[in-house]
Amino acid sequence: MRRPGISSSGAAVAWLLAVAPLPASAFYFPGVAPTSYKVGDAVPLYVNHLTPADSQDDPKLRSVFSFDYYHPPFHFCQPEGGPKYIRESLGSILFGDRIQTSPFELKMGVNETCKPLCEAPYSPEDAEFVNSKVYQGYDLNWLIDGLPAAQLLRDPNSELPFYSPGFALGLVEEEKPIFNNHYDIVIDYHEAGPDNLRVVGVLVDPYSMKDSRILGDGKAECGSAQAPVVLNDKEESKVAFTYSIYWRPSPTPFATRWDKYLHVYDPKIHWFSLINSAVIVVFLVGMVSTILVRTLKKDIARYNRLEQFALDDFGENGDVEDGVADDSGWKLVHGDVFRPPMNPLFLSVLIGNGAQLFAMTALTIVFALLGFLSPSNRGALGTVIIIFYTLFGFFGGYVSSRVYKVFNGEKWKLCFFYTPVALPGLVFATFFLLNLFVWGRGASGAVPFTTMLVVVIIWFVISVPLSFAGSWLGFKQSAIEAPVRTNQIPRQIPPAVGYLRPLPSMALAGVLPFGAIFVELYFIMNSIWFSKVYYMFGFLFVCFGLMIITSAAVTVLMIYFLLCAENYHWQWRSFCTAGASAAYVFASCLLYWIKDVSFLSWTSGVVYLGYSALLSALVFVLTGTIGFFASALFVIKIYRSIKVD
Repeated sequence: MRRPGISSSGAAVAWLLAVAPLPASAFYFPGVAPTSYKVGDAVPLYVNHLTPADSQDDPKLRSVFSFDYYHPPFHFCQPEGGPKYIRESLGSILFGDRIQTSPFELKMGVNETCKPLCEAPYSPEDAEFVNSKVYQGYDLNWLIDGLPAAQLLRDPNSELPFYSPGFALGLVEEEKPIFNNHYDIVIDYHEAGPDNLRVVGVLVDPYSMKDSRILGDGKAECGSAQAPVVLNDKEESKVAFTYSIYWRPSPTPFATRWDKYLHVYDPKIHWFSLINSAVIVVFLVGMVSTILVRTLKKDIARYNRLEQFALDDFGENGDVEDGVADDSGWKLVHGDVFRPPMNPLFLSVLIGNGAQLFAMTALTIVFALLGFLSPSNRGALGTVIIIFYTLFGFFGGYVSSRVYKVFNGEKWKLCFFYTPVALPGLVFATFFLLNLFVWGRGASGAVPFTTMLVVVIIWFVISVPLSFAGSWLGFKQSAIEAPVRTNQIPRQIPPAVGYLRPLPSMALAGVLPFGAIFVELYFIMNSIWFSKVYYMFGFLFVCFGLMIITSAAVTVLMIYFLLCAENYHWQWRSFCTAGASAAYVFASCLLYWIKDVSFLSWTSGVVYLGYSALLSALVFVLTGTIGFFASALFVIKIYRSIKVD
């Protein structure tokens, strides 16, 4: 049997439950108005792309390419006049959805058995292609009234049944690929009132029947499942496609019909992850609080007392400085700590884009947590991400310009230009390059040229002008004044030792923010690569908050130790220290490849590594920005608290 897919249990349903770590399934925010049918009304069945899933014998992903349902080698039956595309959102198209009409005829409440579709010939080349997809464990995906056709599985831990979207193209028995050509469609419906029937569940049981025949006049003869279809890769094969429809009443109301699909697989590991992350956060916050409340308080009081002694001529300046140097070193660099870093333009652009990513991510998670991004709105998540990122271009430009002004930057035109172009350009270039590999394989995941053109238009017509406006506003604002003056001659920095060297400090600090998200990251990757529904936004919301706190706390801690070692180059160090968690994200992607992926083509590996590297780069910018702002507030706070001539 296939391994149960990773999916979620639902979203928070009220403001009191919005901050709960475990998503509730008591209510469903419908994305569309319910469609009511009368007995005998036609219920359309739409087909989507074929997606790779875990194979039968070895639960590993063997491909990353999805294929159009009407991809010629499959020879699936088409409706009269050919299939027509159903209008989809931008997010659906970017994620590879290709929803089209089908020849299936369903009538509400009317059971029918062994209905004919068509008879299709398979050449040896087509048979070899289809057999390879059976070996790779591909799933068919249908939609009926917005619900995905699913197979019934049971949770191995609780034995509770749940619906797993998608059903097998075929199966492997005795190392032979068995091709399914008959479908038993079981549809659950709920009677909301007289002549008011609503679809609340769809199951499909596929079978392989070699002896099925199309008799004509809308009739067919279904064979026995004991004689399965095995496509011959030596000579032409003919396959007759048939289906049966069974309707059954269900007490499930329309509002909660997605609950059976949004199954939380092994929730204990989520709670373990949250508890583990919470312990790390408490430990880090406790250490930082100790530094701020005890160590720094004593340091500041001692520094100010020594400074007062110097002013009152109770001691000589050299004695005071020596006394302070023997005690701690972070005050000794007060004349250099606000010196602009190397490559201030590059750092400002990264911070501006990181602020834009942070705002987009936070607001998207909140919207999803409150149930506004319902799975019935296909592609809503992708569409909202694009919209939020575009609109927050203003915020990114403003932050980049303000930071660049603090760094006393002079190349303002380049700052205005690079902020909305550099990182989005890298993302688009990577996406375009990887899309060529997908297009070369003839997969449905290849984004059409017109869609990419729409993305470019949104980018340059909306996002870039908004970023320019934000940058101009930030440029016009007065610069944030440093609490201490910067010396003209830079102070010499002692050589770093031990964990204060760049690589060891980043390795130590980066693992902690990653520890707050690694479990949820695994489930997200399962949802992406295995084409499952992810809906555990309650857990994701808490993990995101823990990641923010952990990134800020561990970076502040490292910067404090760095300043005590008389190293005032904290700007880039704070960004890279928090951003080092991206290296662990990429390492987890490689580990996921070893554990759960077994690609049969090098192109699948290229696409997987390309998107993994892109994800890691975005995590680097996001977490690095969090670490920089936390460190900036910390540095300003402590140097504002001391008295300096």
